[in-house]
Amino acid sequence: VQLQASGGGLVRPGGSLRLSCAASGSIFSIGTMGWYRQVPGKQRESVATTTRRGSTNYADSVKGRFTISRDNAKNTVYLQMNSLKPEDTAVYYCHAESVTYYSGRNLVTEYDYWGQGTQVTVSS
Repeated sequence: VQLQASGGGLVRPGGSLRLSCAASGSIFSIGTMGWYRQVPGKQRESVATTTRRGSTNYADSVKGRFTISRDNAKNTVYLQMNSLKPEDTAVYYCHAESVTYYSGRNLVTEYDYWGQGTQVTVSS
């Protein structure tokens, strides 16, 4: 099972970006998924999370500007980022708390999957 993030880039302040993260493999189900971000010298922080049923949680710094969503059929989580600010500049990582997948005839659940990170730069 792998998580592949995409959609980062360079955008001007006030602009928008949409990040995507697709999980690949013989997946049966995925638990809570989320986006985290990290800048050099700082700890990785949670940006937004969504449960399998669609309950969401946001960091105060992004409430009202970012929207997290997921498509369970596609094993994909999205992060729509609007009204971007220079302080949103970071490497963004997607995360899955648990992934249940087929291994032969068996179902296996493993925990704490991370994508490879995608750079978001907000600058004029």
